[in-house]
Amino acid sequence: MRYGLRTFGLEMLMVAVAVVFLFPVYALVTLSLKDSRQIAASPLSPPTAPTLDNFADAWQQASFGTALINSTVITAVSVVLLIGVGSFAAYFVARCQTRLGYGLYVLFLLGIVLPFQLGMIPLFSMVDDAGLLGTYQGMILFYTGIQLPFTIFLYTGFIRALPADYADAALIDGASHFRAFRQVVFPLLRPVTGTVLILNAVFVWNDFLTPLLYLGGSERETIPVRVFSFVGQYVSDYGLVFAGLVLAALPILAIFLVLQKYVIKGFSSGLKG
Repeated sequence: MRYGLRTFGLEMLMVAVAVVFLFPVYALVTLSLKDSRQIAASPLSPPTAPTLDNFADAWQQASFGTALINSTVITAVSVVLLIGVGSFAAYFVARCQTRLGYGLYVLFLLGIVLPFQLGMIPLFSMVDDAGLLGTYQGMILFYTGIQLPFTIFLYTGFIRALPADYADAALIDGASHFRAFRQVVFPLLRPVTGTVLILNAVFVWNDFLTPLLYLGGSERETIPVRVFSFVGQYVSDYGLVFAGLVLAALPILAIFLVLQKYVIKGFSSGLKG
């Protein structure tokens, strides 16, 4: 194909889009490597004397070790529950050819459309009445309930695209629906499971508002809440803030790089279903 003006214009457009998306990453890394004097003088210029002191100070002052454990426990358990409950519920919804199955699917779709902020006060009151404020259990139950409709939506579309013959053959051989799902259907859900894992993990890991309300002031605070401790009403240490953001992003970024090939495949299957 001949290289022409149209091709050149498309290349420049892609370069511009890449710059727009990469600029926040550049700013994040640059500010995390500067001390307060360099940030005040020229915040976005490359660091003249890069320093890693911000990372050490952020780790110590914000108790990042404890916050990392808290975020990992809450994220890991929530995602496991979402995968287990969401996949089996989606199997029933996808294979149930009755009004009940269709009604449940529409109900879960409404759970995606309606923002959880509408029920923020009642949910907080319920968690408080149950004595789960400041606990892992309260956060895990919250995230599992909030993300379950989206998880079922993705799994349902993928399961509907699978031939039903696999599970039917297992049922004819005497397997229960649960065993047919666990041994036959679930292994076929690997692509969409990767999508469910990374999207839910990113949401739970990065969420700030809910841990601030439910865990604020306790020993269970997650990484976003601990990073917020560097921001004050009158004084903010932006070097520590951006260093904390880099530390917070690294674990979930590593998971995303490992599972990125499943994200688009699984999500497109959910839309198709």
